[in-house]
Amino acid sequence: MGPMAENLAVECRGVGKRYDIYRRNSSRALDLVMGTPGRRARAFWALRDVGFEVARGEAVGIVGRNGSGKSTLMQIIAGTLSPTTGVVRCRGRISALLELGSGFNPAFTGRENVFLAGTILGFSRREMDERFDEVASFADIGEFLDQPVEVYSSGMHARLAFSVAICVKPDILIVDEILSVGDAGFQQRCTARMRAMLDSGVTLLFVSHSADMVKSVCSKALFISQGQSEGFGPAGEMVDRYTQSLRMQQNERAVERAGGALAPAPAAVESEGGSGAEGREGTGHARITSVRLLDAQGRVAQAIVHGERVCVEVSLAAQAPVEKLDVVVRVRDKAGIVLFGFTAIDEGVRLPEMAAGETARVRFVFTSPLAPGPHGVGVSLLRRRDQSVDERLTLDHLETAAAFESLAGKKFVRGKVSVQAYAERVVEPPVSAG
Repeated sequence: MGPMAENLAVECRGVGKRYDIYRRNSSRALDLVMGTPGRRARAFWALRDVGFEVARGEAVGIVGRNGSGKSTLMQIIAGTLSPTTGVVRCRGRISALLELGSGFNPAFTGRENVFLAGTILGFSRREMDERFDEVASFADIGEFLDQPVEVYSSGMHARLAFSVAICVKPDILIVDEILSVGDAGFQQRCTARMRAMLDSGVTLLFVSHSADMVKSVCSKALFISQGQSEGFGPAGEMVDRYTQSLRMQQNERAVERAGGALAPAPAAVESEGGSGAEGREGTGHARITSVRLLDAQGRVAQAIVHGERVCVEVSLAAQAPVEKLDVVVRVRDKAGIVLFGFTAIDEGVRLPEMAAGETARVRFVFTSPLAPGPHGVGVSLLRRRDQSVDERLTLDHLETAAAFESLAGKKFVRGKVSVQAYAERVVEPPVSAG
């Protein structure tokens, strides 16, 4: 393997991690005594032949189901775990937020753990003294900083761990799902700080189950399934492949629960009416035949002015007897992040049972709150009796059902969408100094 390219921060080649699974402790002991490690064990590969590169200053998301090997890969890159096969090379100081509480001594106070973490990362006592106020300010856990870490809540653990990780000025920051335990305000602060660090040239490896977070923060993503790479490329594309796999898994569970209540799925049919087939999946019991965007006059539109009436019309056709139908519409920005959405059930619309060959239409009408720029519409056709997520079955799904341009209206939009609000002036008497 040749020298690492100057523009790379992380390089993984053929990375694999094997664990030996023993049915009995006596078998493990016998292998140790005989000098034949793993001979009497079953080999389990948590990772197999994973490879990718991360450029300096790049943000890469790692997505996959629980148990897919994401955390194992991050531990190998961080250097806390050795690979069984392959090579990992990193350039620069690494600061890693791995599993909750890792790197902290539970018997030590938060203050003591800050200095311990600094020592592990190669900082002197004086250097950590200079950084301590910044750590304490960002963590914002008050008097708990001088209490043993073992009494901390999961949110306090996350606050202190993230504060230490960013204040040691790393070249590579690894964040492994730890921010999901923090409160909403702290998560916003963490996201803002990560963006600022990216702007300053820090490389980010970000593990998260939040599709929108990965799309928002990362330019690329690695999709891992059962320890193997399923793809590495643009974040939006990889996240969509990951969410597609989740829908397939959810469908399998829903079909099992339904038992014989579902008619056999027919052969897939092509979409009609220009809905497009990109990112399409589902059982095929019913199909989305067209998705149209209509303006205030009922005309098909490719551009919508902010503040004007919009209608998303979804036409569908049953390919087999179906019931408990719901239509879900999601409006996305150009990065693929969902801005808002509607469902027929939530809006009080109940679709009737449909026999094979029957058709129906659902219309969602709203006033456009969108900022100027390109947007997209995704549509799903589900079988579900209520708002329950666990029991929904995806009959058809179009990731990109329609695309349109939002145009500026009379009101300036601050952010991605605008909302109705009013300002209220409150005059209070001056407070006496005495």
